[in-house]
Amino acid sequence: MKYLTLATLLLVGLMSLTIAEDLGYQIGDTVDDFTLTGVDDKAITLSDYMGEGGAVVIFTCNTCPWAVGYEDRIQELHTSLAEKGWPVLAINPNDPEIKPGDSFAAMQTRAADKAFTFPYVFDEKQEVFPAFGATKTPHVFVVDKDMQLRYAGGIDDSPQSADDVKINYIEAAVAAIAKGENPDPATTRAIGCGIKAKRG
Repeated sequence: MKYLTLATLLLVGLMSLTIAEDLGYQIGDTVDDFTLTGVDDKAITLSDYMGEGGAVVIFTCNTCPWAVGYEDRIQELHTSLAEKGWPVLAINPNDPEIKPGDSFAAMQTRAADKAFTFPYVFDEKQEVFPAFGATKTPHVFVVDKDMQLRYAGGIDDSPQSADDVKINYIEAAVAAIAKGENPDPATTRAIGCGIKAKRG
């Protein structure tokens, strides 16, 4: 009986995980427009920010080691892709009451210290990340100029070391879209810290 109960709990847990991963936009869905405030105190609207191809939306933060480890790679992506019409928009989804290091003031300090050239905006009301179905920092979503979600998942295949990257999923997705093709893979697993949602 004990083993049956354990098996049942495991099954329920797996079902819950599957359901959670299905929440939010799916590949091919039209993304709702949104406006968030950046560390420069200016509001940024996704549709206005788009380049000729679209935009790369990355949910990230100051405090997650995975996110911090990707900061330089995110900067390099923005530098290389913005001129091709695919600028990066970084969004901090975390509740600073849970993670004080992810407060707006801390975001401003981090952006200045790292000299971010991409916008770093705050999902203060935590309305944007659930719409996308983002669960991790970092978690990436490639949105084309028609506001259609084309890729979702990780940045590349080497979360621990930039030196070991064999496939940059974002660059591959953008290249495929530029050729009129669908990204393959269109989804990958995002590896990082769980997003800190407001309690209650």
